[in-house]
Amino acid sequence: MGEIFAGMPWWVKWIAVPVIALVVFGGLIATVVGFVIGLLFKLLVFVALVGGLIYVVRKFMSSSSSRSDW
Repeated sequence: MGEIFAGMPWWVKWIAVPVIALVVFGGLIATVVGFVIGLLFKLLVFVALVGGLIYVVRKFMSSSSSRSDW
C-alpha cells in the first residue's frame, strides 16, 4: 500500500483519500454513531429509572418500618 502512495502528492494522501472515504462510508459512519449515541441515551434512561425505583422503594421501606415500631 505504501508503494502505491509513494509517488503521489501529499494532498492526495491527506485530503483526497479521506474525503473519498467519507463520501463512500459517510452513511455507514453516521448510522453507527447514531446507534451508539442512541444506545448510550437508553442506558442513561435505564440507570435513572432503576435509581429512582431504588430510591422510592427505600423511602417506602424506611417509612413502613418506622410505623411498625409504634
